[in-house]
Amino acid sequence: MSETYYVTTAIPYINAKPHIGHVLEWFQADTLARYHRLLGKDVAFTSGTDENSLKNVQAAEKAGVDVQHWLDEYAKIFQDAFAYFGIELTHFRRGSDQNRHWPGVQKLWQRCADNGDIYKKTYTGLYCVGCESFYTKEDLTEAGECPEHLTKPEKITEKNYFFRLTKYQDKILRLFNSGEHEIVSQQYKNEMLRFIERGLEDFSISRSSTRARGIGVPVPGDNSQVMYVWFDALAIYITALGWGSDESDFKKYWPSAVQVIGKGINRFHSIYWIGMLLSAKLSLPKVTFVHGYLTVSGQKMSKSLGNVLDPFKLVEEFGLEPIRHYLLRYVPTHADGDFSREKFAETYTADLANGIGNLCSRIAKLSEKSEISGGKTPSEFDPTYVSAFTNFEISVASEWIQNQIRNLDGFLSDQKPWKKDTAERHEILTVAVARLLSIGYHLQPLLPKTAEKIINHFTQPKIAAISPLFPRK
Repeated sequence: MSETYYVTTAIPYINAKPHIGHVLEWFQADTLARYHRLLGKDVAFTSGTDENSLKNVQAAEKAGVDVQHWLDEYAKIFQDAFAYFGIELTHFRRGSDQNRHWPGVQKLWQRCADNGDIYKKTYTGLYCVGCESFYTKEDLTEAGECPEHLTKPEKITEKNYFFRLTKYQDKILRLFNSGEHEIVSQQYKNEMLRFIERGLEDFSISRSSTRARGIGVPVPGDNSQVMYVWFDALAIYITALGWGSDESDFKKYWPSAVQVIGKGINRFHSIYWIGMLLSAKLSLPKVTFVHGYLTVSGQKMSKSLGNVLDPFKLVEEFGLEPIRHYLLRYVPTHADGDFSREKFAETYTADLANGIGNLCSRIAKLSEKSEISGGKTPSEFDPTYVSAFTNFEISVASEWIQNQIRNLDGFLSDQKPWKKDTAERHEILTVAVARLLSIGYHLQPLLPKTAEKIINHFTQPKIAAISPLFPRK
């Protein structure tokens, strides 16, 4: 039986269409999934839609449409987007699925309640709708604004259910310090350690049905309350595998090997979710993989600045894999990165048109003239490349491939096979084809379509000229 490997993305709100930040995360998670499939593992890859949030309700009201109509429409937009961007999910779960999601969330709630970790109290707090989260004054900026959305939170007093997170503070700290649960990279782990050292607080896990506009998973035994979006949405990681319904995939794939998320929701995953799972006596995810944010030409993306990037339009204009290459190669895997059209144009020309594209054309044309036979695809990854993936450094793995491309290009320039006699030319080109197939093999997780073209073309009985992989623009 194959070793299993479970990858998840964050569960996005569907108050608007997918943006470039979503796509960055999806590419990263998809790359991990593809890599581990190539290692022979049985990979499950999950995402879904967070549908029970006030943000979604407000978006529907603003558009003047029924909330469920909005949820159905935008859930399909997101599901179609995964296919459009070449993301090969095995599981997908909607937060409004009353048959396959709600029973699992309610089962999770009941387990926590049975363990004495859910209680009800009246609470007054500062609530950010954008984050769907309460903040303390210490969490806010000097201007009293949410650090994520730079808006002033609303002061709310309400009687809700709370989760006893304080009970698990020491245990969560031990998990982090022992390495039993990893947060990648160290800067994000340090942030969570500092958050714990300030002292964890119990957090609200329900909202009144009235304030939630009737949207949400009902609290077991109390229809006046619905579950807080973060209790509900995080459970998609397990309900997508059938927790609470048909649990065969849950038993097969859980716990997850890696959960891929953005830095703004680190504490919800690395602390709140871990506490909930400890309470429910469920196994814990092994790794929380945290990425940074994207800026555009050095500025934060903002509708008011008119610089929000539409990933669909970018793909229409430049193609899917050039965008995928830029985001995986030039956005540091665990830090903030920048996208500019100028930088993209430069890297498209240097890495793709003049890089791997030109290299394939040179080798194919020389091989055709010399009647070179196709080679064999390797079956093992280079140790340096493996190390990059083991450390979840996708941009480092991409850089390693670029170095192989440059080295092979230099090899051809140094050896000048076109000036050699038949036997020596044949020997040089046979080596070049083998090295190019190695590049294609290592490209499979990162640029799967490009890798497929290289492997198919340079393993045929007689190598012919090849159409440009990346036409110059």
